[in-house]
Order: sequence, then C-alpha cells, then structure tokens
Amino acid sequence: MNRLGIAMLLAAGAVVVTACGASPEDAAAEDDATTTTGAASSSTSESVAVPDGPSALTDRTAEAFPDPLVPVEEIISGGPPPDGIPPLDDPIFADVADSVDQLEPAESVVALEINGDARAYPVRVLMWHEIVNDTVGGIPVSVTYCPLCNSAVSYHRVVRGVETTFGTSGSLYASALVMYDRLTESLWTHFDGRAVVGVVAGDQLEPIGSPLMAWEEFIAVYPTGKVLDWTQTGFERDYGRNPYEGYDNPDTDPFLFRGLLDDRERAKQRVVGISVDGVAVAYSMNLIVAGERSVTPAQVAERDLVILWQAGQSSALDDSRVGGGDDVGSVGVFVPVVDGTPVTLAVDSDGFVDEETASTWNIAGRATSGPLEGSRLQRVEHLDTFWFAWSTYRPGTTLIGS
Repeated sequence: MNRLGIAMLLAAGAVVVTACGASPEDAAAEDDATTTTGAASSSTSESVAVPDGPSALTDRTAEAFPDPLVPVEEIISGGPPPDGIPPLDDPIFADVADSVDQLEPAESVVALEINGDARAYPVRVLMWHEIVNDTVGGIPVSVTYCPLCNSAVSYHRVVRGVETTFGTSGSLYASALVMYDRLTESLWTHFDGRAVVGVVAGDQLEPIGSPLMAWEEFIAVYPTGKVLDWTQTGFERDYGRNPYEGYDNPDTDPFLFRGLLDDRERAKQRVVGISVDGVAVAYSMNLIVAGERSVTPAQVAERDLVILWQAGQSSALDDSRVGGGDDVGSVGVFVPVVDGTPVTLAVDSDGFVDEETASTWNIAGRATSGPLEGSRLQRVEHLDTFWFAWSTYRPGTTLIGS
C-alpha cells in the first residue's frame, strides 16, 4: 500500500490532519494490510445499463462525462491518494453482550438497524477509515463518516441496480469527504450521496438513517446487537485517539473550505439538519440542549415532528480521546404518531413520556414501558452536523434557534 505522504496543519486549532480523517501517524505510516477491491456483483435491484467511460479519479473533465454537478476545480486534494484512507471491506463484528467494556460509555457510535439486524460502528474506527462496506439485514450498505463536517451517513451501495462498494477518493468538496464507487469510479459527495463527476454524474444513492449515539445508549436499545470489532480491522491504528483534537470549536474555520460561508451562524455550530420533501431546516443545538433531556416540537414541509435530545454522548472531535470530549448528547427525530393517533412527548425522570398514556420512551423512539410498550415511532432521517456543511449542501435552508 502507498504511504500517506502529505500532512496538513489546521492553523486555527493546531490540529494536524490529512484529507478527511487521516492522522499525523497515517501521514508517515505504511498500511500493513490490504483491502479488497470490491468488484461489483449483481444486486436484487433491477439493473440498468452502466455506461463505460474513464475514471473520474484520474480525469474529471472527460468529454464522455455528463455535466458535473459541482465545479470540478473546487474538488481539491486532501492529501492521501485514493483509498489512502482505507475503507473496511470485510468488517468483523462482536456481540454487544460480549463487548460492553470495549468502548467508553459515552463514546460515539453510528447506529444502523435494518430488518432487525442492529449494528454499531464506533467512531474511533470511522475516524481512520471513513467508510465501512457491509451487509446489514440482507441489504448492502456503505456506512460513511466525515470528521471534517461531523456527519455520519449510510447508503444503499447500489449503482444503476448493481451492487458495488465505495472507497475514499482522497479529495474534498466543501470540506467534506468525496467518495468513489468501484463500479464506475465516479465521484460522490458523502454528505448528500450524489454522483457529482463521472459517467453516472447526477445519480443519487438511497440514504439509510443511521444516527450517532452513545455506546451505552446503543447497549440499552440494542442489547442483542453487534458492534464492529476495532481490535480486528486488519490495520494498525491508534483507535481511541482523536487526531482532530479541538476541531469542533465553533469559533474556528473548517479545513480546506472553498467558497462562501453562510454567516447566519458560526461555521462549526452544531445543528440538527432535517430535509423533508425538498424542504430543508436546521435546528441549532443552542435551541435543543437543555438539562439531561429535552423535547423540541418541529415542523418541516408542514409535517409535525419531534426532536428528542438526551445527554450522555461525548464529542468525538473535542478531547484527545474519542470518548473524552464534551457532552453533546444524542438526537432522534420522529413523527409523533402511534397507530394513527398523535402523541405528545415530554420529559420526566425516567426518560421521555407521552401525555396521553404515560408510556415511557427512549431516544430511539421506542416505548419501553406503559400501555404503548413495544410501539415504535417512525424515524425521520436527520444529520447531526456542522452548520457550514448543512448550509452548503442544503442552500436556502431555514435556520431555527440561532
């Protein structure tokens, strides 16, 4: 494998990184394991013709390409070559029940549940790999994380009806990870799952909700789930250390950002971004965070929603340890309706409770006791992210709670 040879300094926060997710050690260390190339295989989705053409990794202006969706000159190198930040293509998992002490209680994990298959992807791993190609509940997925824009997004890894895998391009757009698919080698933006350059430019990946939550919350919600085993990745990395120490300071600028920042809010203010039927709204965490828990009514595209927030999750980008940062809490966004009947959620000493039946609910939108025990609220996909990223990828967004 190639060495990661370019280290860059974040002047504002004195944080050394390469591209989106690599560390000072990565810049000098040789990869000691190989990853699979992810040859595409047939998917159960109906396939359509996949066009031939050059690789956007090496030629972004080929005449064979459809018009790019973003200015190609604004897709810039972050340092490493393609897959210099190596995705995990063959992740190994352990049972949650056997792994309770493998992570710090407040440590961030990406939670993904499909068809009853619940998995936790520790941010301590995603910091160093950014993409995990996996199959969850029988569905091929790519779980992606970009520390520079503080966002975790998962996608159905199917392009034109053909299953493939995704890799890291080594480039950034608007200070966010740019991926490539290994079927056509087109470039895709991690933040919104669009093919922006290449033979399938204009295509859109299907997103799958995968919120960030504290490890101890995942254990409580999914006690029979699985967790990616950070001791068996096949790579030597300092998992648990945060190479972006201090990066989430809201008064500092994003790394390698080109373009105009939306000055309605500080660039790295944390927001909850929600998009429904093409309508985008960002709720500032300044509005949401209160005490140990909070309930915030929301409305997007004339749909009544509810934002639940619960303390207990550490910022992965604050302290030198991924699990040692300031408490930023966990968020869930839901449609507050059970069997066609609206419910009104509030906070009590045991968690969240609905006023109609006094049933208790958790941060995952599940009723854990009371007359509605076992009921689940419909989850609404959202992003816990920085304002600069949400406002760049969702121009014209409404900001609430600034």
